[in-house]
Amino acid sequence: MTEALDEKKEKAKRYRILNALARKGQTVFVGSSLMEFFPINELQQTLDNRYCIYNRGVAGYVTAELLETMEECVFELQPSKVFINIGTNDISLPDYKLERLIANYGEILSRIAARLPDCRVYVMAYYPVNAVARFPGVSREAMEEVFRHRTNEAIREANEAVGKLAARHGYAFIDVNEGLTDADGNLREEYAVDGIHMHPNGYAVILNNMLPYL
Repeated sequence: MTEALDEKKEKAKRYRILNALARKGQTVFVGSSLMEFFPINELQQTLDNRYCIYNRGVAGYVTAELLETMEECVFELQPSKVFINIGTNDISLPDYKLERLIANYGEILSRIAARLPDCRVYVMAYYPVNAVARFPGVSREAMEEVFRHRTNEAIREANEAVGKLAARHGYAFIDVNEGLTDADGNLREEYAVDGIHMHPNGYAVILNNMLPYL
Protein backbone atom coordinates (compact mmCIF):
# COMPACT_ATOMS: atom_id res chain seq x y z
CA MET A 1 0.00 0.00 0.00
CA THR A 2 2.82 2.41 0.90
CA GLU A 3 4.60 1.69 -2.39
CA ALA A 4 1.40 2.43 -4.32
CA LEU A 5 0.95 5.74 -2.50
CA ASP A 6 4.57 6.70 -3.12
CA GLU A 7 4.17 5.89 -6.82
CA LYS A 8 1.10 8.10 -7.07
CA LYS A 9 2.93 10.96 -5.35
CA GLU A 10 5.88 10.53 -7.71
CA LYS A 11 3.58 10.76 -10.72
CA ALA A 12 2.00 13.94 -9.39
CA LYS A 13 5.50 15.38 -8.90
CA ARG A 14 6.50 14.42 -12.44
CA TYR A 15 3.32 16.00 -13.82
CA ARG A 16 4.11 19.22 -11.95
CA ILE A 17 7.50 19.38 -13.67
CA LEU A 18 6.03 18.50 -17.07
CA ASN A 19 3.31 21.13 -16.70
CA ALA A 20 5.91 23.88 -16.53
CA LEU A 21 7.09 22.80 -19.98
CA ALA A 22 3.68 22.24 -21.53
CA ARG A 23 1.59 24.41 -23.83
CA LYS A 24 -1.32 26.01 -22.06
CA GLY A 25 -4.88 25.98 -23.37
CA GLN A 26 -4.78 22.48 -24.83
CA THR A 27 -6.69 19.26 -24.08
CA VAL A 28 -6.23 17.23 -20.88
CA PHE A 29 -7.16 13.62 -20.14
CA VAL A 30 -7.55 13.03 -16.41
CA GLY A 31 -8.58 10.08 -14.28
CA SER A 32 -7.29 6.73 -13.05
CA SER A 33 -5.47 3.89 -14.82
CA LEU A 34 -8.16 3.62 -17.50
CA MET A 35 -7.08 7.08 -18.55
CA GLU A 36 -3.37 6.86 -17.79
CA PHE A 37 -3.03 3.75 -19.98
CA PHE A 38 -4.85 5.41 -22.92
CA PRO A 39 -2.11 5.56 -25.63
CA ILE A 40 -3.70 8.63 -27.13
CA ASN A 41 -0.62 10.28 -28.59
CA GLU A 42 0.51 7.11 -30.35
CA LEU A 43 -2.94 6.18 -31.64
CA GLN A 44 -3.62 9.61 -33.07
CA GLN A 45 -0.61 9.47 -35.40
CA THR A 46 -2.84 7.83 -38.01
CA LEU A 47 -5.46 10.60 -37.87
CA ASP A 48 -5.75 13.39 -40.42
CA ASN A 49 -5.89 15.91 -37.58
CA ARG A 50 -3.38 15.86 -34.74
CA TYR A 51 -4.32 17.00 -31.26
CA CYS A 52 -2.20 18.37 -28.43
CA ILE A 53 -3.33 16.19 -25.55
CA TYR A 54 -1.76 15.89 -22.11
CA ASN A 55 -2.56 12.69 -20.26
CA ARG A 56 -2.70 13.25 -16.51
CA GLY A 57 -4.23 9.95 -15.45
CA VAL A 58 -2.87 8.22 -12.35
CA ALA A 59 -3.32 4.48 -11.91
CA GLY A 60 -5.16 3.60 -8.72
CA TYR A 61 -6.70 7.02 -8.21
CA VAL A 62 -10.09 7.37 -6.55
CA THR A 63 -12.09 10.59 -6.68
CA ALA A 64 -10.73 11.80 -3.33
CA GLU A 65 -7.16 11.52 -4.60
CA LEU A 66 -7.90 13.49 -7.74
CA LEU A 67 -9.39 16.22 -5.55
CA GLU A 68 -6.05 16.43 -3.74
CA THR A 69 -4.07 16.88 -6.97
CA MET A 70 -6.30 19.09 -9.13
CA GLU A 71 -3.45 21.57 -9.52
CA GLU A 72 -1.03 19.04 -11.03
CA CYS A 73 -3.61 17.09 -13.00
CA VAL A 74 -5.71 19.94 -14.37
CA PHE A 75 -5.28 23.56 -13.35
CA GLU A 76 -1.59 24.11 -14.06
CA LEU A 77 -2.23 23.26 -17.70
CA GLN A 78 -5.07 25.80 -18.04
CA PRO A 79 -6.83 23.49 -20.53
CA SER A 80 -9.50 24.47 -23.01
CA LYS A 81 -10.93 20.93 -22.91
CA VAL A 82 -10.93 18.28 -20.20
CA PHE A 83 -11.96 14.65 -20.57
CA ILE A 84 -12.55 12.93 -17.22
CA ASN A 85 -12.77 9.24 -16.38
CA ILE A 86 -12.56 8.88 -12.61
CA GLY A 87 -14.48 6.76 -10.13
CA THR A 88 -14.18 3.12 -11.18
CA ASN A 89 -11.71 2.49 -8.36
CA ASP A 90 -14.27 3.99 -5.97
CA ILE A 91 -16.73 1.35 -7.19
CA SER A 92 -14.15 -1.37 -6.45
CA LEU A 93 -13.84 -0.38 -2.78
CA PRO A 94 -15.41 -2.72 -0.20
CA ASP A 95 -17.18 0.25 1.43
CA TYR A 96 -18.29 1.81 -1.87
CA LYS A 97 -21.20 4.21 -1.70
CA LEU A 98 -22.60 5.78 -4.87
CA GLU A 99 -23.52 8.88 -2.89
CA ARG A 100 -19.90 9.43 -1.85
CA LEU A 101 -18.68 8.96 -5.42
CA ILE A 102 -21.17 11.53 -6.70
CA ALA A 103 -20.34 13.98 -3.91
CA ASN A 104 -16.61 13.83 -4.72
CA TYR A 105 -17.20 13.96 -8.45
CA GLY A 106 -19.48 16.95 -7.98
CA GLU A 107 -16.73 18.75 -6.07
CA ILE A 108 -14.28 18.02 -8.91
CA LEU A 109 -16.67 19.56 -11.43
CA SER A 110 -17.41 22.54 -9.19
CA ARG A 111 -13.72 23.34 -8.83
CA ILE A 112 -13.20 23.16 -12.59
CA ALA A 113 -16.16 25.46 -13.16
CA ALA A 114 -14.78 27.98 -10.66
CA ARG A 115 -11.18 27.95 -11.93
CA LEU A 116 -11.78 27.33 -15.64
CA PRO A 117 -15.14 28.84 -16.52
CA ASP A 118 -14.48 28.72 -20.27
CA CYS A 119 -13.19 25.15 -20.31
CA ARG A 120 -15.26 22.52 -22.13
CA VAL A 121 -15.62 19.49 -19.88
CA TYR A 122 -16.52 16.00 -21.07
CA VAL A 123 -17.54 13.54 -18.38
CA MET A 124 -16.90 10.08 -19.81
CA ALA A 125 -19.06 7.03 -19.19
CA TYR A 126 -17.35 4.23 -17.32
CA TYR A 127 -16.24 1.32 -19.48
CA PRO A 128 -17.80 -2.15 -19.15
CA VAL A 129 -15.91 -5.03 -17.52
CA ASN A 130 -15.60 -8.74 -18.24
CA ALA A 131 -15.74 -10.87 -15.11
CA VAL A 132 -16.47 -14.07 -17.06
CA ALA A 133 -13.51 -14.72 -19.37
CA ARG A 134 -10.17 -16.07 -18.21
CA PHE A 135 -7.10 -14.03 -19.12
CA PRO A 136 -3.54 -15.36 -19.45
CA GLY A 137 -1.37 -14.61 -16.45
CA VAL A 138 -4.28 -13.19 -14.45
CA SER A 139 -5.29 -14.96 -11.25
CA ARG A 140 -9.04 -15.38 -10.92
CA GLU A 141 -8.66 -15.24 -7.15
CA ALA A 142 -6.91 -11.89 -7.38
CA MET A 143 -9.73 -10.43 -9.46
CA GLU A 144 -12.67 -11.89 -7.54
CA GLU A 145 -12.56 -9.21 -4.85
CA VAL A 146 -12.55 -6.45 -7.47
CA PHE A 147 -15.44 -7.95 -9.44
CA ARG A 148 -17.45 -8.47 -6.27
CA HIS A 149 -18.25 -4.75 -6.38
CA ARG A 150 -17.14 -3.61 -9.84
CA THR A 151 -19.93 -5.21 -11.86
CA ASN A 152 -21.53 -4.03 -15.07
CA GLU A 153 -24.72 -3.44 -13.11
CA ALA A 154 -22.89 -1.15 -10.67
CA ILE A 155 -21.21 0.60 -13.59
CA ARG A 156 -24.53 1.21 -15.34
CA GLU A 157 -25.97 2.63 -12.10
CA ALA A 158 -22.95 4.90 -11.67
CA ASN A 159 -23.10 6.03 -15.31
CA GLU A 160 -26.72 7.08 -14.88
CA ALA A 161 -25.86 9.07 -11.75
CA VAL A 162 -22.75 10.65 -13.26
CA GLY A 163 -24.69 11.57 -16.39
CA LYS A 164 -27.23 13.45 -14.28
CA LEU A 165 -24.41 15.09 -12.33
CA ALA A 166 -22.76 16.33 -15.52
CA ALA A 167 -26.06 17.79 -16.70
CA ARG A 168 -26.53 19.66 -13.42
CA HIS A 169 -23.13 21.27 -13.93
CA GLY A 170 -23.82 22.08 -17.56
CA TYR A 171 -21.19 19.67 -18.85
CA ALA A 172 -21.42 16.99 -21.52
CA PHE A 173 -21.71 13.34 -20.54
CA ILE A 174 -20.29 11.22 -23.35
CA ASP A 175 -20.73 7.49 -23.79
CA VAL A 176 -17.88 6.36 -26.05
CA ASN A 177 -18.37 2.65 -25.33
CA GLU A 178 -20.00 1.68 -28.64
CA GLY A 179 -18.23 -1.38 -30.03
CA LEU A 180 -16.59 -2.39 -26.73
CA THR A 181 -19.15 -4.95 -25.58
CA ASP A 182 -20.03 -8.49 -26.61
CA ALA A 183 -23.53 -9.90 -27.00
CA ASP A 184 -23.86 -10.25 -23.22
CA GLY A 185 -22.82 -6.68 -22.46
CA ASN A 186 -19.35 -7.58 -21.22
CA LEU A 187 -16.12 -5.95 -22.33
CA ARG A 188 -15.07 -7.91 -25.41
CA GLU A 189 -12.42 -10.46 -24.50
CA GLU A 190 -10.08 -9.49 -27.34
CA TYR A 191 -9.86 -5.94 -25.96
CA ALA A 192 -9.34 -6.90 -22.32
CA VAL A 193 -6.07 -7.38 -20.44
CA ASP A 194 -7.60 -8.60 -17.20
CA GLY A 195 -11.32 -7.93 -17.59
CA ILE A 196 -10.94 -4.26 -16.62
CA HIS A 197 -7.94 -2.73 -18.36
CA MET A 198 -7.69 -2.69 -22.15
CA HIS A 199 -5.22 -3.40 -24.90
CA PRO A 200 -4.56 -0.62 -27.46
CA ASN A 201 -7.15 -2.15 -29.85
CA GLY A 202 -9.84 -1.36 -27.29
CA TYR A 203 -8.60 2.19 -26.92
CA ALA A 204 -8.62 2.54 -30.71
CA VAL A 205 -12.39 1.91 -30.61
CA ILE A 206 -12.80 4.52 -27.89
CA LEU A 207 -10.68 7.09 -29.74
CA ASN A 208 -12.80 6.65 -32.86
CA ASN A 209 -15.91 7.32 -30.76
CA MET A 210 -14.27 10.38 -29.18
CA LEU A 211 -13.36 12.10 -32.43
CA PRO A 212 -16.50 14.30 -32.61
CA TYR A 213 -15.53 15.79 -29.23
CA LEU A 214 -11.80 16.30 -29.74
